[in-house]
Amino acid sequence: MGFRLTGIIRRAANQTSSKGVDVPKGYLAVYVGEEMKRFVIPISYLSQSSFQELLNQAEEQFGYDHPMGGLTIPCREDVFLDITSRLNLC
Repeated sequence: MGFRLTGIIRRAANQTSSKGVDVPKGYLAVYVGEEMKRFVIPISYLSQSSFQELLNQAEEQFGYDHPMGGLTIPCREDVFLDITSRLNLC
């Protein structure tokens, strides 16, 4: 997981949104849900097991070809928000 995760982080960290807004250092842009809503999350989430499950789903569905330019998470927005809200409590 560590080697593949490094590739995802490196590729996504070098991306900007379609609006040209840079992602602050230490954060990562992800796109979630049917409407591909953009979220900027701390990279510390990447080491959390619940978030790693989302990354595994993204790898299975998209491989390393993410259509939005950043990391695309294939889950509903409410599920993503539930997971990340629990990570914020840690």
